[in-house]
Amino acid sequence: MPDPLAGGQIKAMLTRLGLIALGVWILFGSISAFLSSPWNKVVLAVPALLTVVGVGLVVWTLRQAKTARGVASILSNVETDEDRKAALAKLSTDFKKGDTAAVFARAQLELQDDPKKALATLESIDLSKVMAPVADEARGQRAMIHLTQGEVSQARQLADNIDLSRHQDARTRAMLASVVAEAWARSGDAKKATETLGLFDPEERTFDQIRPQLYRAMAYAAAYESDMGAMRKALRKLLNIDIRLLGGFMMKKTHPLLQKEAKKLLEQSGQVPKKMVVQRRV
Repeated sequence: MPDPLAGGQIKAMLTRLGLIALGVWILFGSISAFLSSPWNKVVLAVPALLTVVGVGLVVWTLRQAKTARGVASILSNVETDEDRKAALAKLSTDFKKGDTAAVFARAQLELQDDPKKALATLESIDLSKVMAPVADEARGQRAMIHLTQGEVSQARQLADNIDLSRHQDARTRAMLASVVAEAWARSGDAKKATETLGLFDPEERTFDQIRPQLYRAMAYAAAYESDMGAMRKALRKLLNIDIRLLGGFMMKKTHPLLQKEAKKLLEQSGQVPKKMVVQRRV
């Protein structure tokens, strides 16, 4: 996870806000110069108010970034089951109950052993009280868990409320697109799913961490469009990343073409995965 307090990011944010504030002050200052008292003071109150709001936004952003960095630090030390238990305990005690960064982290750790518990943790986020992009990420993570459990209708309901245009970060947008596309493909909109996934190249370095998720969605979209070539290509890509990723296609509610091809590839490899790998970014 990148450092949310990296100097470049903070400097860029402050520069943008500073330029906006300067432009507002120049505009309203010019207008007030042609007005007499008390109207000139009323006009100048507008940029003053906006400046206060801007300062408040900066303070809030810095606090959120600091929290995110603290959560990232805890996750970076998790390597064993004992580490995971210790991290869960720390996330519960060191952060407020409604802290979304900590909630996402807890869900990520819980997902390793108990998807239902992770889902319940994510459902504790009140989507109406958080910023729209954060709500989308919560919907995306919940939808992905539903999909891995074969609960397509629940995933589709969540996916339909995700607005990809709200997300400027390329990796976040691609991750959400993969979830949305898989939900669409598995519920009757495979063409729409394929078109959405076509906007992303899984081999781009930016998508290293979510490459398995993108190929998984591509495999489903191709299967539901009966595109055997594209489906086999996506499955082979997953095989090359980690053979255990193919285990996710052996569930009962998976498309029969995917089941058959995944089984074939597993048999040809001579290996049987002991545990399915679920690629997530929470």
